[in-house]
Amino acid sequence: MAGQKKDGKAAPDKSLWERLERPVAAPRASLSLERIGAVAVEVADTEGFAAVTMRRLATELGVAPMAAYRHVSGKDDLWALMAERVAAEQQISEELTSWREVLRAFGLRTRDMMLRHPWLGELPTVLFVLTPGRMAIAERQLAALDGLGLDEDAMMVAFRTVSAFAHGAAESEVALRDWTRSEGWSSGAETRMGLAPQMTYLMETGRYPTYKRYGQRATRKDDATWAFETGLDCVLDGIAIRFGI
Repeated sequence: MAGQKKDGKAAPDKSLWERLERPVAAPRASLSLERIGAVAVEVADTEGFAAVTMRRLATELGVAPMAAYRHVSGKDDLWALMAERVAAEQQISEELTSWREVLRAFGLRTRDMMLRHPWLGELPTVLFVLTPGRMAIAERQLAALDGLGLDEDAMMVAFRTVSAFAHGAAESEVALRDWTRSEGWSSGAETRMGLAPQMTYLMETGRYPTYKRYGQRATRKDDATWAFETGLDCVLDGIAIRFGI
């Protein structure tokens, strides 16, 4: 028998992923978990996360809302399908073998993925959604750390530290990009021009001499890729020193 969720709704007998791997014949062949996930990602990419509703998906899929609910039990399943759909973009080449190569590739792919799909920052519990694709990514990194003399707790800390940096830095980059666009600024130079009155006042107080020197001398203010990769390398350097690997 099916169990029961906290909200009182009946939980399906099988997990979402078991249903995905062993699909039940449906009256409409065009309606599947894969198709629902793909359309949800398309809507979020073009119109934002808030636009993804079961009613909107049903319209895009050409079915009645209740037909979609026969495949997806609610928002948790939908979020998981969306996370699984984009997880393929984080897959790491088998040609990379060292732990540093693997974890660095994961960090770079995470940034690329979040820049392509900015709604991921709005996805509830994005770091904890369990899907086959995301588990494969975690397994790949843990396996790269295995055999280096680290215990399982240290291996997980290394993996999660890189993940936390990559997600946090990329989400901050997306937020800054979206904010500057909302202000009508299309470049770093335009952003600094727009902020000039506030920044000039703050610098003239004399309270922030080091920041003022940064503003005057820094040459990579607008190089987000360099900033991300340098920060990622700092994290990896720290892991290597801390664990002696």
